[in-house]
Amino acid sequence: MTSERPLLYTPAEAASLLRISRSKFYELLTAGEIRSVKIGQSRRVRRTDLEEYVERLTE
Repeated sequence: MTSERPLLYTPAEAASLLRISRSKFYELLTAGEIRSVKIGQSRRVRRTDLEEYVERLTE
């Protein structure tokens, strides 16, 4: 069993990681505060984009 973190998260997973609501997370996506990628009909958020967002919060 590997303990590696996923490269991509669903919006619900990403919101949970940030400890915010899904609706707040979608607000941040819409505002361009957090970048995401689209794979077919699915929206995903890269782990690095979440980390960059958190870094910007502390600047």
